This record gives sequence, structure tokens and C-alpha cells, in this order.
Amino acid sequence: MESIDRLSSLLERFRVRAHLFHSGSLCGLTRFDARPGRAFLHLLKRGEMAVLHPRGSGAPARVQLDEPTLLFYPRAFEHTFENPPEDGADLVCATLDFDGGANHPLAAALPPVLVLPLRRIDGIGKTLELLFAEGERVQCGQRLLADRLFEVLVLQLLRWLLDHAEEAGLQDGLLAGLSHPRLARVLTAIHEEPGKPWTLASMAEAAGMSRSAFAASFRDVVGSTPADYLQRWRIAIAQSLLREGASIKTASFQLGYASPASLSRAFTQTLGESPRQWLQAQRTAA
Repeated sequence: MESIDRLSSLLERFRVRAHLFHSGSLCGLTRFDARPGRAFLHLLKRGEMAVLHPRGSGAPARVQLDEPTLLFYPRAFEHTFENPPEDGADLVCATLDFDGGANHPLAAALPPVLVLPLRRIDGIGKTLELLFAEGERVQCGQRLLADRLFEVLVLQLLRWLLDHAEEAGLQDGLLAGLSHPRLARVLTAIHEEPGKPWTLASMAEAAGMSRSAFAASFRDVVGSTPADYLQRWRIAIAQSLLREGASIKTASFQLGYASPASLSRAFTQTLGESPRQWLQAQRTAA
């Protein structure tokens, strides 16, 4: 694939923040509840353990781990660790907060859980070395540095997934699209310039494809039409702008809508509620 930056425009608009909460051994049963907007990244350094998921949740009911492994839960998802009561298992764990919660474009594109042996993920060795070292001794700024290292690890993991989508079991969606040699061009362009007056013809041109081939490939790989994806991306950005205090008028201007009313109609069509109703619900939840 040609050299294009497929992640920066996404993560600049929708950040991921990590918070270290455990480093050391775990014994017995440890349950992690599903909290809206809360994701988890666990690293098994040493030992063995079983990971339990609720039946019917879309994830295997039981996963046995016997080597250093990464477990990534990109959305709220209940899971339990079952460790031997004597020896336990040595882990480093962080919570992840995605801007927009479960609606974060990347969080929404991933399966409920990714279970990957560390030996399979190229390019993360030095980050793991630093992260594990920080977890083994208390130093000034330890937690802050560990948080940043976890954020680097998330970026490296996403980069690996883009190059190994099929191996990771990503059948369709945004990451599959960003892994496609031609679709990645137009997806990255849309992410970088959401306010551009995009048409099917201009998107197909950016992908270097005919309109019919582009429309069919986009639907098959990404799982939606190009127009639907563009609208959802613009509305996701509108939500972010509104949370930051921007007006509907400002958001509509930045996102290429002819008027605030046009943005409001697209917002309601996508989310089922008006920007005013959505903002009120956000304030109530906060």
C-alpha cells in the first residue's frame, strides 16, 4: 500500500486516554464490569489464567491464556479473570476512555474483544519493555508515564491491525476499509477534509476507481454506502464540536452543510434526536 497516514486524522479528532490501574499479580476471580464509555487494555506478562465472558455476549465464554497476551476490550464489556489461587498471574492493566465512548469511530469498528499473543504483534517490543519496567518500581511520574505508554501501545496496536486485518478477524468496517489499498485513500481524505463538497464522483476519483466499482467495493468492505459513511463521520464530528461548546452554525460551516437547519436534519436522521435534545441528554447524564 502507498504511504499514507491512515490514523492521525482519526485520533486527532477522537482521542484515546489511558489510565493505569493495576500492575502485579492477581489471584482468584477478578471481575470487570461493563461501564458505558469505558474500555480496557490488559497485558498478561507472566503466568496462566482463564478469561470468562457472559454467554451470548458475542465473545467466547472461556479463553485460556498460557503465554504473554494482550486483551483489548474497545467498548463496555463484562469480563472476569480466573487465576490460580496460589501463583496467580502477573498483569499490567489500564482503562481506556475513547472520545465519544462506544461511538468513537475506531471503538465501534472493532470486535467486542481482541485476544492477541504479544509475540504476534510486531513493533511493540520497546514500548512493552518500558511499560513493564514502569510497573515494577515506583518512581516520580510513574503513573503519568505509564498512561502515555499505554496510549502509544494503543496506537501501535491499531497500526498493526491495519496491516493484519484479516489475521485479526476484522471482516468489514472502518479498519477493513483503511486496510484496503484504494478505499484507504478516500477514507483518509474524508477524515482530513470532512467539510469538502464530496460527491460519489469525487470520492471515486480519490480512490482511483470508477463510480460503480467504488460504490460496490465501499459497501462490501466498509459495510455502508459512501454517502452514509460521510454523513455519520460528519455527525460524529458535530457531536464533538457541540460537546466543546461550538454552535450549530459554527459546526455546519466547518462540516460543509448549507445551513444550520441542514446539519440539524442530518443530525436527527442519524441519531434519532435533534442537536438540542442530544445536548440536553448529555448534560443530564453528566
